[in-house]
Amino acid sequence: MSKARLQAAMVGGTPDDTEQAFYEALNLGDIEQLMSCWADEEETVCVHPGGPRLIGAGPIRETFEAMFAHGPVRARPERIHRVQSLASAVHHLVEHVQVLTPEGPRTAYVIATNVYHKTPQGWRMVAHHASPGTAEDAAGDGGSPAVLH
Repeated sequence: MSKARLQAAMVGGTPDDTEQAFYEALNLGDIEQLMSCWADEEETVCVHPGGPRLIGAGPIRETFEAMFAHGPVRARPERIHRVQSLASAVHHLVEHVQVLTPEGPRTAYVIATNVYHKTPQGWRMVAHHASPGTAEDAAGDGGSPAVLH
């Protein structure tokens, strides 16, 4: 996706367009494209699997820059469940991640929730919260849990 097309999609586009640009940026290791998906607000929040809560663009950028120092992140969103209103959208999904280990490539699954707000610049991410997942999460039927907490 060209930068001009990315900008046009995000300004006049949908939360899906922003999400596509976000995962494309991960796969390219493109920090500028990735950060353009985020709202320009200090209240943005990001939690990586097993990591601390990061608040604000600076800490979020720093963690993604550290990730990209090891190369792009091969992540593909799957099993997306969407809830949308006029000015906000929540996407709950499974990230199918390819991880390079000393033994070779491995597949990992991450359960993620992405929250988008419609801003004057278009749809932007305001929260990304990710937790370790399993192959069962990727193959599951998406039904309700047996026990609510």
